[in-house]
Amino acid sequence: MKFEKTKLDGVYIVSREPFEDERGTFARMFCKRELEAAGLRGDIAQVNISTNSLKGTLRGLHTQTGEFAEDKFIACVRGAVFDVAVDVREGSATFGQWVGAELSEENCKALYVPKGFAHGYLTLADDAWVQYFVTQFYEPGAERAYRYDDPAFGIEWMGEIKVVSRKDTNRDFVSNREDRLND
Repeated sequence: MKFEKTKLDGVYIVSREPFEDERGTFARMFCKRELEAAGLRGDIAQVNISTNSLKGTLRGLHTQTGEFAEDKFIACVRGAVFDVAVDVREGSATFGQWVGAELSEENCKALYVPKGFAHGYLTLADDAWVQYFVTQFYEPGAERAYRYDDPAFGIEWMGEIKVVSRKDTNRDFVSNREDRLND
């Protein structure tokens, strides 16, 4: 695995290095040893998968707080997505900034998103499947979410947004909140 630093401290684009022969390919999807050697957390509590029927489906921006804050290792195992991490750490020099990366079954890339960042993605193909390795168990009371279209973030989504859940469209805009992301 190769780890590429992004402009946001702690967020990495991870490239898997597939082996290919006449049978097809083989690649390590996740390796605790390699993550920890790169200074990242590799202790996984859950592995989740989301399936998305339609191109243009947006999920996010989500995070967990407090003792349930989680690091995420996200990979697209079918289709393609534009995956985004937003720094929501109060007092951070990069507070409110975002990075995005195209993840697909073809490019074998993943995104490592540490705690303190909100995460979301937009599907770039029909029938996209996204797999998450997370370091904490899901706790509904610790979940926080932010508007994907908040002008405070200014995310430039890579494609047309067609499907968003009611839950994600009913979020407050960060730029209108006095507490600056920490409820």
